[in-house]
Amino acid sequence: MRKLRIGIIGTGGIANAHVNAYKNIPEVEVVAGADIVPGKARAFLDRHGLTEAKAFENHRDLLELDLDAVSVCTYNTTHAVCTIDALNSGKHVLCEKPMSVTLDEAVEMVRAEKKSGKILTIGFQPRYDVNMQMIKQIVQSGILGKVYYISTGGGRRRGMPGGTFIRKETAGVGALADIGCYSLDMVLNAIGYPKPLTVSAYASNYFGTKPQYHPEASEFNVDDFAAAFIRLEGGTVIDFRISWAMHMDTMGDTIFLGENAGLKVKSPGLGSPWGGAWDGGVGPIYLYQDILGQHTETAIPLKQNYGPSIFEKKVRDFVDAILQNRPAPIPTSEILYNQAIIDGIIRSVESGREVEINIPEI
Repeated sequence: MRKLRIGIIGTGGIANAHVNAYKNIPEVEVVAGADIVPGKARAFLDRHGLTEAKAFENHRDLLELDLDAVSVCTYNTTHAVCTIDALNSGKHVLCEKPMSVTLDEAVEMVRAEKKSGKILTIGFQPRYDVNMQMIKQIVQSGILGKVYYISTGGGRRRGMPGGTFIRKETAGVGALADIGCYSLDMVLNAIGYPKPLTVSAYASNYFGTKPQYHPEASEFNVDDFAAAFIRLEGGTVIDFRISWAMHMDTMGDTIFLGENAGLKVKSPGLGSPWGGAWDGGVGPIYLYQDILGQHTETAIPLKQNYGPSIFEKKVRDFVDAILQNRPAPIPTSEILYNQAIIDGIIRSVESGREVEINIPEI
């Protein structure tokens, strides 16, 4: 059987995880890479032993090859253009998170997906964690009843990246897009991704812009903290917080309040400066309910992840979807709502007021 031919667009840090995952899948071969930095794609491919793969400095040149699919691993502000170009050239696409920066970009990505008939899936690997899946199963079981309030977020005490992550021209936004999108996906996926209606938000960067906290402070012009109150269709509200840096050990647990029971998910990685974000793995889980008039707290045993890493499972699922002619594993119909919220947060911060979220028909 002919192997799937894969190209990598953007050969920075996260691209290493993509290539390593692809190399573990017998049905595929990575045949090309592209990066706008001269020589970077060639060095990347050679480092991974892909000396026969072709290297480019423009993703459009790469897309002229006979490829089946690409991974888009560029910085946030180019996710849309690279993805749309790939879809328009007939390639399936695995795009790293966040989907884009703005809602308008995300809408154009979905339109290109529908027009092309190809798969566009977004890289939210925490969905492949067995305990993340269990959280969704608990919520979807109905044991909580109607979920009316959710508190989520995630906060690193000191976990600020650098480079393209901290510059608005490349990242678009900071902690909100880097790890905040994971927090939103965690809870929205659990409750079935209802449509967002309004958002009132705040953001700041008191840490990233100070030399004592970040070595690139003079270049830092995105958020390192954000908070929002989000209203969803059906009456559920989300109290959201996210942080790359703060003088606190945690931004709190993720909480689902239902009419019949409540669910608490403790933050993962507490004690580590980079812990506390919902980017893979969870802490202890507790179910709260009344039984025979008594208040009860039940610890839900955590499951063990076996086999490949959740990142490898994400890439494997993308490949299987292509081979088996299945829909996108993580569909844009859901992540579009995630991006709409991020876009709403950006607009609310800029205007200093609550804003409506209007998602056009696609």
